[in-house]
Amino acid sequence: MNPERSILVVEDNPGDVRLIREALKGVEPAPRIDACGDADQALAYLRDAAAGKGSLPRLILLDFNLPKSGSRELLHTIKEDRTLRLIPVAVLTTSNSDRDIRDAYALRANCYIRKPVDLDSFFETIRTTANFWLDVASTPGESFFGFTR
Repeated sequence: MNPERSILVVEDNPGDVRLIREALKGVEPAPRIDACGDADQALAYLRDAAAGKGSLPRLILLDFNLPKSGSRELLHTIKEDRTLRLIPVAVLTTSNSDRDIRDAYALRANCYIRKPVDLDSFFETIRTTANFWLDVASTPGESFFGFTR
């Protein structure tokens, strides 16, 4: 697994985390996938990485319906933080709500993706999203993410 191709999955449903991992198995080079089950855990992970106790993820897949301190607060905190704001955040959710879509973009999510209910479509959506953000889109340099070649 490649730290240059790392994804943080923020998802409270272990089944969805398992499906995301499965979807990304065929992606080459394989991305490192870390998962956090709630916003507090994700924020601690990101703050540790920003402090040099690891590398920042190249992409965050964020479930938009987290319990406890929720997704909206996490997204707001990430996008207000000078160090974290440059990490692309893809909101991944089952919600079709116009309000949720507006909220996500108002909080500066980089994209809003509805989780397909069909397994093949779900896998394709996850692979396409990872491919776009890890291989197609230009993102900040290696030193920002905490690794060097």
